[in-house]
Amino acid sequence: MEVITEKTIDIKKILKSKMGSKAKWVPSPVVCWLRHIIHEDFLNTFLWQARDLKGTPWLEACLEYQGVTLEVEGLENLPSKDDPKRYTFVSNHPLGGIDGVAIGSVIGKHYDDNFRYLVNDLLMNLPGLAPLCIPINMTTKKSRSFPEVIEAGFQSNHHILMFPAGLCSRRRNGIIRDLPWKKTFISKSVEYQRDVVPIYFEGQNSNFFYRLSNFSDRYVKKINLAMLFLVDEMYKNNGKTFRIKFGKPIPWQTFDQSKSPMEWAEFVKNKVYSLS
Repeated sequence: MEVITEKTIDIKKILKSKMGSKAKWVPSPVVCWLRHIIHEDFLNTFLWQARDLKGTPWLEACLEYQGVTLEVEGLENLPSKDDPKRYTFVSNHPLGGIDGVAIGSVIGKHYDDNFRYLVNDLLMNLPGLAPLCIPINMTTKKSRSFPEVIEAGFQSNHHILMFPAGLCSRRRNGIIRDLPWKKTFISKSVEYQRDVVPIYFEGQNSNFFYRLSNFSDRYVKKINLAMLFLVDEMYKNNGKTFRIKFGKPIPWQTFDQSKSPMEWAEFVKNKVYSLS
Protein backbone atom coordinates (compact mmCIF):
# COMPACT_ATOMS: atom_id res chain seq x y z
CA MET A 1 0.00 0.00 0.00
CA GLU A 2 1.24 3.49 -0.83
CA VAL A 3 2.35 5.39 2.24
CA ILE A 4 0.88 8.86 2.40
CA THR A 5 3.45 11.37 3.63
CA GLU A 6 0.92 14.12 4.26
CA LYS A 7 -0.66 12.62 7.36
CA THR A 8 -4.11 13.40 8.69
CA ILE A 9 -3.78 10.95 11.55
CA ASP A 10 -0.50 11.36 13.41
CA ILE A 11 -0.11 9.43 16.65
CA LYS A 12 2.49 11.83 18.02
CA LYS A 13 0.18 14.82 17.52
CA ILE A 14 -2.78 12.99 19.04
CA LEU A 15 -0.75 12.02 22.10
CA LYS A 16 0.37 15.61 22.52
CA SER A 17 -3.21 16.89 22.24
CA LYS A 18 -4.39 14.44 24.91
CA MET A 19 -1.35 14.42 27.21
CA GLY A 20 0.27 17.82 26.72
CA SER A 21 3.93 18.02 27.73
CA LYS A 22 3.78 14.50 29.21
CA ALA A 23 3.58 13.06 25.66
CA LYS A 24 7.36 13.44 25.25
CA TRP A 25 7.85 10.71 27.83
CA VAL A 26 6.04 8.09 25.73
CA PRO A 27 8.81 5.73 24.47
CA SER A 28 9.40 5.56 20.72
CA PRO A 29 8.66 1.79 20.57
CA VAL A 30 5.24 2.50 22.11
CA VAL A 31 4.55 5.19 19.51
CA CYS A 32 5.55 2.75 16.72
CA TRP A 33 3.32 0.06 18.19
CA LEU A 34 0.38 2.49 18.37
CA ARG A 35 0.94 3.43 14.74
CA HIS A 36 0.82 -0.24 13.83
CA ILE A 37 -2.25 -1.11 15.88
CA ILE A 38 -4.30 1.80 14.49
CA HIS A 39 -3.10 1.04 10.94
CA GLU A 40 -1.95 4.62 10.53
CA ASP A 41 -0.88 4.19 6.87
CA PHE A 42 -4.13 2.41 5.96
CA LEU A 43 -6.17 5.23 7.54
CA ASN A 44 -4.12 8.02 6.01
CA THR A 45 -4.32 6.48 2.54
CA PHE A 46 -8.12 6.52 2.76
CA LEU A 47 -8.21 9.99 4.27
CA TRP A 48 -6.05 11.28 1.44
CA GLN A 49 -8.22 9.64 -1.21
CA ALA A 50 -11.39 10.98 0.45
CA ARG A 51 -9.95 14.38 1.35
CA ASP A 52 -12.56 16.28 -0.66
CA LEU A 53 -15.52 14.40 0.83
CA LYS A 54 -17.57 15.43 3.87
CA GLY A 55 -20.49 13.93 5.74
CA THR A 56 -22.48 11.06 4.25
CA PRO A 57 -20.43 10.79 1.02
CA TRP A 58 -17.38 10.34 3.26
CA LEU A 59 -19.14 7.58 5.23
CA GLU A 60 -20.13 5.81 2.00
CA ALA A 61 -16.57 6.09 0.69
CA CYS A 62 -15.30 4.55 3.93
CA LEU A 63 -17.55 1.52 3.46
CA GLU A 64 -16.45 1.19 -0.16
CA TYR A 65 -12.76 1.46 0.81
CA GLN A 66 -13.20 -1.40 3.25
CA GLY A 67 -15.32 -3.45 0.86
CA VAL A 68 -18.17 -3.52 3.37
CA THR A 69 -21.73 -4.20 2.16
CA LEU A 70 -24.97 -3.72 4.06
CA GLU A 71 -28.25 -5.58 4.27
CA VAL A 72 -30.78 -3.03 5.50
CA GLU A 73 -34.23 -3.93 6.81
CA GLY A 74 -37.05 -1.75 8.07
CA LEU A 75 -36.38 1.33 5.96
CA GLU A 76 -40.13 1.84 5.88
CA ASN A 77 -39.93 2.57 9.62
CA LEU A 78 -37.75 5.63 9.06
CA PRO A 79 -39.81 8.84 9.33
CA SER A 80 -39.95 10.85 6.13
CA LYS A 81 -37.22 13.43 5.62
CA ASP A 82 -40.05 15.94 5.12
CA ASP A 83 -41.31 15.25 8.65
CA PRO A 84 -40.71 18.49 10.62
CA LYS A 85 -40.13 16.53 13.84
CA ARG A 86 -36.63 15.60 14.95
CA TYR A 87 -35.83 12.09 16.19
CA THR A 88 -33.36 10.32 18.44
CA PHE A 89 -31.85 7.23 16.81
CA VAL A 90 -30.36 4.70 19.22
CA SER A 91 -28.47 1.50 18.44
CA ASN A 92 -26.55 -1.29 20.03
CA HIS A 93 -22.80 -0.92 19.49
CA PRO A 94 -21.29 -4.35 18.77
CA LEU A 95 -18.23 -3.23 16.81
CA GLY A 96 -17.28 0.23 18.03
CA GLY A 97 -16.37 1.51 14.56
CA ILE A 98 -17.81 0.30 11.29
CA ASP A 99 -21.28 -0.05 12.87
CA GLY A 100 -21.35 3.70 13.48
CA VAL A 101 -20.16 4.43 9.95
CA ALA A 102 -22.70 2.03 8.42
CA ILE A 103 -25.73 3.27 10.37
CA GLY A 104 -24.71 6.87 9.76
CA SER A 105 -24.43 6.26 6.02
CA VAL A 106 -28.03 5.00 5.87
CA ILE A 107 -29.48 7.75 8.06
CA GLY A 108 -27.39 10.43 6.37
CA LYS A 109 -28.54 9.39 2.91
CA HIS A 110 -32.18 9.29 4.02
CA TYR A 111 -32.05 12.71 5.73
CA ASP A 112 -29.60 14.52 3.43
CA ASP A 113 -26.90 14.72 6.11
CA ASN A 114 -29.29 16.21 8.67
CA PHE A 115 -28.14 14.17 11.66
CA ARG A 116 -25.37 14.33 14.24
CA TYR A 117 -23.44 11.70 16.15
CA LEU A 118 -22.75 12.04 19.86
CA VAL A 119 -19.26 10.53 19.78
CA ASN A 120 -15.84 10.21 21.37
CA ASP A 121 -13.94 13.45 20.69
CA LEU A 122 -11.02 11.48 19.20
CA LEU A 123 -13.13 11.10 16.05
CA MET A 124 -12.81 14.84 15.45
CA ASN A 125 -9.39 13.96 13.99
CA LEU A 126 -11.23 12.63 10.92
CA PRO A 127 -11.99 15.72 8.77
CA GLY A 128 -14.68 14.08 6.65
CA LEU A 129 -16.53 12.83 9.73
CA ALA A 130 -16.11 15.86 11.98
CA PRO A 131 -18.99 17.91 10.45
CA LEU A 132 -21.40 15.18 11.57
CA CYS A 133 -20.10 14.99 15.14
CA ILE A 134 -20.93 16.45 18.51
CA PRO A 135 -17.76 15.49 20.40
CA ILE A 136 -17.65 14.16 23.96
CA ASN A 137 -14.35 13.82 25.81
CA MET A 138 -14.14 10.14 26.82
CA THR A 139 -10.46 9.97 27.76
CA THR A 140 -10.53 12.25 30.80
CA LYS A 141 -13.06 13.12 33.45
CA LYS A 142 -16.14 14.66 31.90
CA SER A 143 -15.67 18.38 31.63
CA ARG A 144 -18.11 20.93 32.96
CA SER A 145 -19.25 21.50 29.37
CA PHE A 146 -20.65 17.96 29.03
CA PRO A 147 -24.26 18.92 29.91
CA GLU A 148 -24.06 21.90 27.55
CA VAL A 149 -22.79 19.69 24.72
CA ILE A 150 -25.70 17.28 25.13
CA GLU A 151 -28.15 20.17 25.48
CA ALA A 152 -26.94 21.82 22.30
CA GLY A 153 -27.33 18.59 20.36
CA PHE A 154 -30.92 18.01 21.41
CA GLN A 155 -31.84 21.67 20.97
CA SER A 156 -30.59 21.62 17.41
CA ASN A 157 -32.57 21.02 14.25
CA HIS A 158 -30.63 17.80 13.61
CA HIS A 159 -31.63 14.21 14.20
CA ILE A 160 -29.39 12.64 16.85
CA LEU A 161 -27.68 9.25 16.51
CA MET A 162 -26.50 7.74 19.79
CA PHE A 163 -24.98 4.56 21.15
CA PRO A 164 -26.33 4.77 24.71
CA ALA A 165 -23.98 2.13 26.10
CA GLY A 166 -21.12 4.56 25.57
CA LEU A 167 -18.77 1.63 24.88
CA CYS A 168 -18.95 -1.19 22.39
CA SER A 169 -20.55 -4.48 23.37
CA ARG A 170 -18.91 -7.00 25.68
CA ARG A 171 -19.13 -10.78 25.71
CA ARG A 172 -20.27 -12.06 29.08
CA ASN A 173 -21.17 -15.69 29.71
CA GLY A 174 -20.91 -16.34 25.98
CA ILE A 175 -23.45 -13.61 25.06
CA ILE A 176 -22.46 -10.50 23.12
CA ARG A 177 -24.49 -7.57 24.39
CA ASP A 178 -24.15 -3.91 25.28
CA LEU A 179 -23.33 -2.81 28.78
CA PRO A 180 -26.22 -1.00 30.56
CA TRP A 181 -27.51 1.92 28.54
CA LYS A 182 -27.24 5.42 29.97
CA LYS A 183 -30.48 7.31 30.55
CA THR A 184 -29.55 10.59 28.83
CA PHE A 185 -31.33 9.77 25.57
CA ILE A 186 -34.56 9.12 27.48
CA SER A 187 -34.58 12.29 29.56
CA LYS A 188 -33.54 14.53 26.67
CA SER A 189 -35.90 12.92 24.16
CA VAL A 190 -38.77 13.58 26.56
CA GLU A 191 -37.62 17.13 27.27
CA TYR A 192 -37.38 17.99 23.57
CA GLN A 193 -40.28 15.77 22.47
CA ARG A 194 -38.23 13.56 20.16
CA ASP A 195 -39.58 10.11 19.32
CA VAL A 196 -36.95 7.38 19.61
CA VAL A 197 -36.08 5.08 16.68
CA PRO A 198 -34.50 1.75 17.75
CA ILE A 199 -31.81 0.22 15.53
CA TYR A 200 -30.22 -3.21 15.67
CA PHE A 201 -26.82 -3.85 14.13
CA GLU A 202 -25.67 -7.44 13.70
CA GLY A 203 -21.96 -8.08 14.10
CA GLN A 204 -19.19 -9.03 16.50
CA ASN A 205 -15.54 -8.33 17.21
CA SER A 206 -12.73 -10.85 17.59
CA ASN A 207 -12.29 -13.24 20.50
CA PHE A 208 -9.09 -11.36 21.41
CA PHE A 209 -11.03 -8.12 21.74
CA TYR A 210 -13.59 -9.62 24.10
CA ARG A 211 -10.93 -11.21 26.27
CA LEU A 212 -9.01 -7.93 26.46
CA SER A 213 -12.10 -5.82 27.15
CA ASN A 214 -13.21 -8.11 29.97
CA PHE A 215 -9.71 -8.03 31.47
CA SER A 216 -9.57 -4.25 31.20
CA ASP A 217 -13.05 -3.76 32.68
CA ARG A 218 -12.22 -6.00 35.62
CA TYR A 219 -8.61 -5.19 36.46
CA VAL A 220 -7.57 -1.90 34.84
CA LYS A 221 -10.79 0.15 34.84
CA LYS A 222 -9.22 3.63 34.66
CA ILE A 223 -7.94 2.99 31.12
CA ASN A 224 -10.06 1.38 28.42
CA LEU A 225 -7.35 -0.80 26.90
CA ALA A 226 -9.77 -2.35 24.41
CA MET A 227 -10.42 1.06 22.83
CA LEU A 228 -6.85 1.05 21.51
CA PHE A 229 -7.74 -1.92 19.31
CA LEU A 230 -10.99 -0.61 17.81
CA VAL A 231 -9.33 0.49 14.56
CA ASP A 232 -7.64 -2.90 14.34
CA GLU A 233 -11.06 -4.54 14.79
CA MET A 234 -12.45 -2.27 12.09
CA TYR A 235 -9.60 -3.33 9.80
CA LYS A 236 -10.52 -6.99 10.36
CA ASN A 237 -14.02 -6.24 9.03
CA ASN A 238 -12.76 -5.52 5.51
CA GLY A 239 -14.93 -7.27 2.93
CA LYS A 240 -17.71 -8.30 5.31
CA THR A 241 -21.50 -7.91 5.03
CA PHE A 242 -23.52 -6.57 7.96
CA ARG A 243 -27.23 -6.40 8.69
CA ILE A 244 -29.00 -3.30 10.01
CA LYS A 245 -32.63 -3.31 11.08
CA PHE A 246 -34.68 -0.21 11.90
CA GLY A 247 -37.63 -0.56 14.25
CA LYS A 248 -40.75 1.57 14.50
CA PRO A 249 -40.40 4.92 16.28
CA ILE A 250 -41.33 4.90 19.96
CA PRO A 251 -43.37 8.01 20.87
CA TRP A 252 -41.66 10.16 23.50
CA GLN A 253 -44.89 10.12 25.53
CA THR A 254 -44.22 6.43 26.18
CA PHE A 255 -41.52 7.37 28.68
CA ASP A 256 -43.82 8.41 31.51
CA GLN A 257 -43.49 8.28 35.29
CA SER A 258 -44.35 4.58 35.48
CA LYS A 259 -40.65 3.77 35.12
CA SER A 260 -37.45 5.60 35.95
CA PRO A 261 -35.34 6.92 33.03
CA MET A 262 -32.87 4.07 33.64
CA GLU A 263 -35.69 1.54 33.43
CA TRP A 264 -36.97 3.12 30.22
CA ALA A 265 -33.44 2.99 28.78
CA GLU A 266 -33.37 -0.75 29.50
CA PHE A 267 -36.83 -1.05 27.92
CA VAL A 268 -35.58 0.52 24.66
CA LYS A 269 -32.40 -1.58 24.78
CA ASN A 270 -34.56 -4.72 24.93
CA LYS A 271 -36.61 -3.39 22.01
CA VAL A 272 -33.41 -3.05 20.01
CA TYR A 273 -32.32 -6.62 20.70
CA SER A 274 -35.80 -7.92 19.91
CA LEU A 275 -35.21 -6.69 16.34
CA SER A 276 -32.54 -9.35 15.91
